[in-house]
Amino acid sequence: MQQVLDNLTDLPTSTGAEEIDLIFLKGIMENPIVRSLAKAHERLEDSKLEAVSDNNLELVNEILEDISPLINKDENIAELVGILKEPHFQSLLEAHDIVASKCYDSPPSSPEMNNSSANNQLVPVDAIRILGIHKRAGEPLGVTFRVENNDLVIARILHGGMIDRQGLLHVGDIIKEVNGHEVGNNPKELQELLKNISGSVTLKILPSYRDTVIPQQVFVKCHFDYNPFNDNLIPCKEAGLTFSKGEILQIVNREDPNWWQASHVKEGGSAGLIPSQFLEEKRKAFVRRDWDNSVTSRKPRDDEKDGQAYRFVSRAEMEVDIKAGRYLEHGEYEGNLYGTKIDSILEVVQTGRTCILDVNPQALKVLRTSEFMPYVVFIAAPELETLRAMHKAVVDAGITTKLLTDTDLKKTVDESARIQRAYNHYFDLTIVNDNLDKAFEKLQTAIEKLRLEPQWVPISWVY
Repeated sequence: MQQVLDNLTDLPTSTGAEEIDLIFLKGIMENPIVRSLAKAHERLEDSKLEAVSDNNLELVNEILEDISPLINKDENIAELVGILKEPHFQSLLEAHDIVASKCYDSPPSSPEMNNSSANNQLVPVDAIRILGIHKRAGEPLGVTFRVENNDLVIARILHGGMIDRQGLLHVGDIIKEVNGHEVGNNPKELQELLKNISGSVTLKILPSYRDTVIPQQVFVKCHFDYNPFNDNLIPCKEAGLTFSKGEILQIVNREDPNWWQASHVKEGGSAGLIPSQFLEEKRKAFVRRDWDNSVTSRKPRDDEKDGQAYRFVSRAEMEVDIKAGRYLEHGEYEGNLYGTKIDSILEVVQTGRTCILDVNPQALKVLRTSEFMPYVVFIAAPELETLRAMHKAVVDAGITTKLLTDTDLKKTVDESARIQRAYNHYFDLTIVNDNLDKAFEKLQTAIEKLRLEPQWVPISWVY
């Protein structure tokens, strides 16, 4: 800059520069602020700034574990612990670690991608993004995935989770690689991979460029207890939110018709998945469940009570009742017995209530008598092409992450046909499940007719 100033003073008039312009330029370059900026630039150019480490948050947590037992012995230690636990201080360290560990270089392309003919199509360079995040092992990212056109797509981002706080990923983004390796098309494998990775994680994505929807303020009061680990429909049990009857939840996302995102108002914390009002009403549309017919010899878990999901008895007691023919059906799983007692069915019937059973076809020989007078509905599988399309639809929608092969789907269709051939004379109604909503309506209509109209039964049941 000083050389330019010296040259401006000795600049010959033959250059054609206007004197007023030279005076203006010289004034700018002699301005103290501009000279200070130039000095700062030179200083930064001379020395390369690097972070000492990118795991300061882990280090602070280790320090807290070591000094926390000494809080009552020293006031200074108590004050230090309070400072280190301060949310703003922890957030500052987390931000520092993220910046310090961010990778700005493109990861090496995987050999699988170079050799795969399916990936030979050229993708515009500006459509691919390389993102770097920093996480601890076991720390959830707060994101779930679905399969779409054989790609893994972000199905939902949990409110308040790591990904939501960073704002780097969006619903609809396609995950192509993690740390330079292709991710395939299995959501569970990707979830496990991301769960176990620690430190710097580099993602190659194809952005969706969707606009972010501003959520409305919605609060609900829970009318039942819920544990996601007991829910077979939830797409990711670890992402579920446990709640108890009477608690107040804030609904932060209702884009998915089946799975809302909610957080505890009192306890706070990150959001989790809960069944939507639509899904829960659909599950409980028929008859309120007042009795639990299932009996097991296994011991109850911490969150289970006798008579709610199961009735818990000893193995010896179950074996005696099985030999005496007191069970409609029974079986063994992982060393524990499970079964349905005939007396528990009669107990429900005798109170004038409706007992809904999902039984093996062999049990129909015992049930179809004047003692029970059942109405037997068989839900038949559709044709293979229809079943394949239905399975793809629920996987794409993120309702399930269980991927079934064509062999699995064909087994379902074949088994359905076998049951229909062997037990068709026991069925009062057969519904082909080629459309879930329509099948549900047919079943609901049949149950309503049973309530209003007489039921045809064999004459031997009456006389």
